[in-house]
Amino acid sequence: MDALTITRESPLTDDLTLLFQRHAAEMQSQTPAESIHMMPRADLDRPEIAFYVLREEGRPVAMGAIKTIAKGHGEIKSMHVLRENRGRGLSRMLLDHLLGHAGTTGLSRLSLETGAQEAFGAARGLYSRAGFAECPPFGSYRPDPHSIFMTRDL
Repeated sequence: MDALTITRESPLTDDLTLLFQRHAAEMQSQTPAESIHMMPRADLDRPEIAFYVLREEGRPVAMGAIKTIAKGHGEIKSMHVLRENRGRGLSRMLLDHLLGHAGTTGLSRLSLETGAQEAFGAARGLYSRAGFAECPPFGSYRPDPHSIFMTRDL
């Protein structure tokens, strides 16, 4: 894993198209349209969002972001690892990086929304092992049978 890097980048970088296409395709294949809370790529390019890319030998293989949603409160958005790169600990590496970013930027709480379907079980397990616990909907979210909301203090 010597050739792995995680850097803050623009979500509009040309070589990220495959990551966004796969992320959208997975969400759309598992979740009804009205329950997909994925932000459009262009909307991730905002000052209140820190967008990170994990690259292997320069090739993007994962992405994730933190959006500041209130004073001291951030939300993990668009976390995705390409399927062919899963099972190598890259999700945990990226999540740890996001947690580190959150801690150094004054956030005291980090929350997220993920799917309730079986396909999202690995993601829920990752977040749970990282100290996240289920919580009620936060921010502008409303109860949704297709969503699980999780949070943790930093």
